[in-house]
Amino acid sequence: EVQLVESGGGLVQAGGSLRLSCAASGLFTFDDYAISWFRQAPGKEREGVSSIVIGDGVSYYIDSVKGRFTITSDNAENTVYLQMNSLKPEDTGVYYCAAVPRPAVVTTHTPWGHEYHYWGQGTQVTVSS
Repeated sequence: EVQLVESGGGLVQAGGSLRLSCAASGLFTFDDYAISWFRQAPGKEREGVSSIVIGDGVSYYIDSVKGRFTITSDNAENTVYLQMNSLKPEDTGVYYCAAVPRPAVVTTHTPWGHEYHYWGQGTQVTVSS
């Protein structure tokens, strides 16, 4: 059984930083996937935030987080990190990591709009003003 487990969320003041982790386990060949971070704020639709193609290291960011968030992967640990700096109140939400087969992203050059096979349970990020 594939599991994605997020951690690292919390409460932080605007301008602060958090590092989220997404650890993958189970029948899961890490290099076969792209791992993405999504977030959902109260009353809003879930949105993609950032993604990384494992092995290639190619990364994607939505415009609102470019220059503030950095996504990396530790292939030895089957873990993806999202370093979030200069946090803003509008970054508040539940952050989820999810996995999609690598070819979907490589062939379309976008991590969005695909059917993600595996999801974590989410971790809450709250940024106070």
